[in-house]
Amino acid sequence: MKCPFCGTLDTTVVDTRINDEGDVVRRRRRCSRCDKRFTTYERADVQLPLVVKKNGARVPFSRDKLRASLELALRKRPVTTEAIDSAIAGIEERLLASGAREILSQQLGELVMAELKKLDKVAYIRFASVYRNFEDVDAFSRVIKEVSPGTGRRKANPPPAGT
Repeated sequence: MKCPFCGTLDTTVVDTRINDEGDVVRRRRRCSRCDKRFTTYERADVQLPLVVKKNGARVPFSRDKLRASLELALRKRPVTTEAIDSAIAGIEERLLASGAREILSQQLGELVMAELKKLDKVAYIRFASVYRNFEDVDAFSRVIKEVSPGTGRRKANPPPAGT
């Protein structure tokens, strides 16, 4: 590994650690020439499928775009960063497991909606309203009914205790 300070190729590994998920190796290295230390990270280089847009264009899958979409839908909602990271990892795992070289943007959108439905119903409705391009209140109402079973049917209130 080339030293980022002096450029020599003679460096040694001082410490190696694997993160909790087991998918990243962190190495502390020392340069034998200038004696400075630096950190490198090692992770598997996996090939995610290309995303085929509605217009037919093929673009590389972007984790950053996926995160931005989720964060926009989840804006001001009580969902942790860890939960968002987990949702992104779940989507990436499904993409990798599929073995497909390409995925339609609509299919990716459905994967996002499935994750949002588990994370936060309000965020799910926000995303669905844009993704499915709602044009009237009825379309909105159908999605709300989909995520909140029992809407429209009210249970009778039980009598107050002690009466």
